[in-house]
Amino acid sequence: MEGGLTGSLRRFTVFTMSDTRDRILTCACDLYLDDGFDGFSMRKLARAMGVTAPALYRHFESKEQLLLEVVGEGYKVFIQYLHRGLSGADPLDRFRLAGSAYLDFALEHPRYYEILYSYIQFLGLDELPPEIEPLAAGIHQFWLDRVRECMDAGVLRPEDPEAISRTFWALSHGFITIYQRCMLPLEEDEFKAEFMRAGARLLMGVGSDELVSQMEAERAVEDGAEGPVSADLDETSETRGASSLVGEVVDES
Repeated sequence: MEGGLTGSLRRFTVFTMSDTRDRILTCACDLYLDDGFDGFSMRKLARAMGVTAPALYRHFESKEQLLLEVVGEGYKVFIQYLHRGLSGADPLDRFRLAGSAYLDFALEHPRYYEILYSYIQFLGLDELPPEIEPLAAGIHQFWLDRVRECMDAGVLRPEDPEAISRTFWALSHGFITIYQRCMLPLEEDEFKAEFMRAGARLLMGVGSDELVSQMEAERAVEDGAEGPVSADLDETSETRGASSLVGEVVDES
């Protein structure tokens, strides 16, 4: 797991127009997560970067403003990852690709991921700041759209899309959190496979009868079951992505 968003910055001592903001945000994120809000100060950040505190205040008025900029940058990077899912050919494929992008963001930017789920508590906020709220709302709407289009396509059962989206999010965030806190003794590739298996099990619980039948047929083929798959289980555009999502699901019965 990386030690910072882009690695150590302590060797730099001179600001340039091209990298000033990124370097400040990167180092501020690392310092904030290491020392907490109360232990974070502009003076300490300046010392870590090898510059003077007044140099930082030329870019940010306060540590609160700076940390909100870090949060905003984290959300923007997160959104860029999620939008990879829009390249999918159909609703299920877009849902699957978005889930993979969520995982990629968490593993490739663990410091951003951590700060996005901690800043409200550490900054003592009662609600999302106005400069952050649209970014968080956009991510929320993105997942609702993925769930709703899967329901409209008959991939998921017609239930409350808010509840289904929240359930998938809770599963994903829970798995990632216990992994990043070293509570799962798995290599990264092993964790990715386990993450996908967990998502597939949940999908089996909320998927339409057609999708579940397709997934069970694919699992039977992979387990070496003999005999042809019946015609009513032929692959459709809506269930085409099922095998890539659940290829490693194990039969626990």
